[in-house]
Amino acid sequence: MSTSRLEQARRLLAIAQSGLHYTEGTFDKERYQEIAAIAHAQLAELSGMETAQVAELFLQEEGYANPKLDVRCAVFNDAGQILLVREAADGCWSIPGGWADVGATPAENAVREVREESGYTVRVNRLLAVWDNRKHPHPPSVFHIWKLVMLGEIVATTRGDVIGVETSEVGFFDIDKLPPLSMGRILPEQIVRLDALRRNGGMEFD
Repeated sequence: MSTSRLEQARRLLAIAQSGLHYTEGTFDKERYQEIAAIAHAQLAELSGMETAQVAELFLQEEGYANPKLDVRCAVFNDAGQILLVREAADGCWSIPGGWADVGATPAENAVREVREESGYTVRVNRLLAVWDNRKHPHPPSVFHIWKLVMLGEIVATTRGDVIGVETSEVGFFDIDKLPPLSMGRILPEQIVRLDALRRNGGMEFD
């Protein structure tokens, strides 16, 4: 997938979405709807999806266009291993997380995601990283995504018997012996970087 063409299509769709939000003219609305349809078709072509699928993904995206916010939580045990969950969607592993929910703070979102996906209860200690997915070699996405990664500390050590439907397994892994990762969610080099940041007290914005 051409990164430049993807950026152009996402930008075109953002202009259409924001235009539909602000304009009151009937003809302008029709023009922005046409621009959105063109962008949907371009994104479908670039991603290998059906145009209707892309349109469905963006159906709830209204108002001024903003990046999607992916909130995740890095949790380490006393041995320095990182908590990973196996994603039911692709069978690969990731640190707990997902789209931010309205009505909750980033920290509250992170705590909820860890509890739902792993069964552990954590306390968020601090922010480790704010990453723009475009600056990292994730697989291309139709969305422009910002990733917030919190540092979590387990406060309830007994994992619950029930985890969410989005994950199928839970485990702690050595940083140098990671299982196959869900690359759209987290990269091996990002986990290495998160480990370094939590050990040296740093924070990263990229």
